[in-house]
Amino acid sequence: MGSLKYPHLFEPLVLRGVFFRNRIFAAPTGYQNMTGDGVLPPEAADYYARKAKGGAASVASCEFIVDGEFGSVSRDRAVWADNVNAFMPMCRIANAVSRFGAVPTAELSHTGMYANRKVNFYGGQITGRAFGPVETEMAGRLVEAMPAEMIEKTIEKFAEAAVTAKNAGFRMVLVHAGHGWLLHQFVSPRLNTRKDKWGGPDIENRARFTVAVCDAIRKAVGPGMPIEVRISGSECYDEGYGIEEGIAFAEQLDGKCDLIQVSVGNHEAGDAFTVTHPRMFLGDGCNVKYAAEIKKHVKTPVAAIGALGEPEMLEEIIASGKADVVEMARSLIADPDLPNKIMAGKEDEIRWCMRCLLCFTNELALGEKYCAVNPESGYEHKTRFDPPPARVRKKILIAGGGIAGIEAAVRCARQGHKVILCEKNPELGGNILCEKYVPFKRKLGMYLENQIKAAERAGVDIRVNTEVTQKYAAAENADVIIAALGAAPVKPPVKGMDGKNVMSAEYAYLNAGETGKTVAILGAGLVGLELALYLAGMGKKVRVLEMLGQINDGGNSLHGDGLMIELKNHGVELSFNTRAIEITKSGVLCDGETGESFTEAETVVYAAGRKPLRDEAVALRFAAPEFYILGDCITPGNIAAATSTAYETALNTGRF
Repeated sequence: MGSLKYPHLFEPLVLRGVFFRNRIFAAPTGYQNMTGDGVLPPEAADYYARKAKGGAASVASCEFIVDGEFGSVSRDRAVWADNVNAFMPMCRIANAVSRFGAVPTAELSHTGMYANRKVNFYGGQITGRAFGPVETEMAGRLVEAMPAEMIEKTIEKFAEAAVTAKNAGFRMVLVHAGHGWLLHQFVSPRLNTRKDKWGGPDIENRARFTVAVCDAIRKAVGPGMPIEVRISGSECYDEGYGIEEGIAFAEQLDGKCDLIQVSVGNHEAGDAFTVTHPRMFLGDGCNVKYAAEIKKHVKTPVAAIGALGEPEMLEEIIASGKADVVEMARSLIADPDLPNKIMAGKEDEIRWCMRCLLCFTNELALGEKYCAVNPESGYEHKTRFDPPPARVRKKILIAGGGIAGIEAAVRCARQGHKVILCEKNPELGGNILCEKYVPFKRKLGMYLENQIKAAERAGVDIRVNTEVTQKYAAAENADVIIAALGAAPVKPPVKGMDGKNVMSAEYAYLNAGETGKTVAILGAGLVGLELALYLAGMGKKVRVLEMLGQINDGGNSLHGDGLMIELKNHGVELSFNTRAIEITKSGVLCDGETGESFTEAETVVYAAGRKPLRDEAVALRFAAPEFYILGDCITPGNIAAATSTAYETALNTGRF
């Protein structure tokens, strides 16, 4: 009989008689209401059930707003626990999670001073009243001080919502008292300057609201339902409170709840958003230190969260006593099977979250968490069960070993097809291969490595240093050809572009040591900006020159926001509305809003986009009875676009 590699991580936990099969909890993640009436669609149950199927011990829901009238950010994209029509969808989620052996957890929230904004990706407007600890003006409207009688009523609302959750089949409730929502607002010494028992300088007063909520819930649901409370251990911005206040808050909760989840930040406070949801530039487990510090001061079990996923770190957190539970959100979107894969010793099959924040951006913009590396995300209702083998098994030749080509190869092979994957370069990886050794792109390299291993395990015939021409394709006599040839860097038509001090972004990534002490980068897309950050981290002085008036974040606004913070921290200069006229040995002559200027640079790098290799792809169309084009050779896009089209193409192949 073998032994577990991570025994502490898979040690069961019992809270108030409720059994949790391991220490990995799926943290709350939103599910945007698709019907606009505060009622979750049936697809939501499959979204949460998929995490339970993957092995998480607890799966938390989206926010259930305890007060639909005064507690919801948006009236059309939130679930109100006091809406009778929301009850049956809540039942579906709890039942679906339970069927896979996980504990369904209901997150209970109230947004306080941020309530009643009609919010979407492009902005928002005021739609009703909002209440906070004190009267204040915010976003052009008056936020009213919450009267004492309303506080008491809100406490009742939390208790009623907990009963609703229990009746729906949820077995734990999570009270959201962090990240800038109502209970956190009352804890904040900056926001809560009330003079009554609910506020002021005394932490006992400022924590009284949350403690009263816990007491009311306990009385309402009885002794057998655990209560988890999420707090911000530190607000992580200049005007916010630090860990000392987080410890004091946790001490007030000690014994009043059964699990304290120590998160950080305030997602309504600018720079703190990408600390609450750690951007890729922050280290793995960057927020665990707050949980570890708080655990020293309380007897109640503590959960750590933030940039977690790698099993060695998870095991160490539990084994060392830094926390009793590890919670994660994005890692379980990237790979819902992560717990089961860790337990089975199959870490090399994990799809690692890159912390690119695309899932969050997509949720805000499109209503679904479409993940860059997991093409099944957002389609859990279609992929809850593994797809059946192809009806007709075929010989498939894939031209191009980038992200799209590898994903297509893996999926086609798993469908039962005979797959040949050709790449003209010595290594698989395509355009992103040059970035895999960048420190903040480490997870990208891990993802790529595991994808190649997946192709090998699936029996894909991998042929590097092999260019697929029409003649080569015809000789293979394949039933299907998938062209995933990618795109080539665009070389801007600027005088002096052929100078010895000029290089492409791809070359600069691979040969960063050849760049000078001062570097000018032409183009403020993600490729150029991330390269700027990489070079600045090596001590180089970098300026980015962009013809347009803003960066191009590739549709991932949250990653763009985090990137801008890092660029500022590293002293990277950005010049917008600036066109390069001529490149010389000493720099770039530019034309900008104030006329001509000169940017001194020993090295000039162009990152002006990529041109799709469409002609080369289309030339292969008659070499097999079936022909598909995907990835950058159609239109250059991001990893999500490559993996999703590759996934669907693979499932579409072999139907006839």
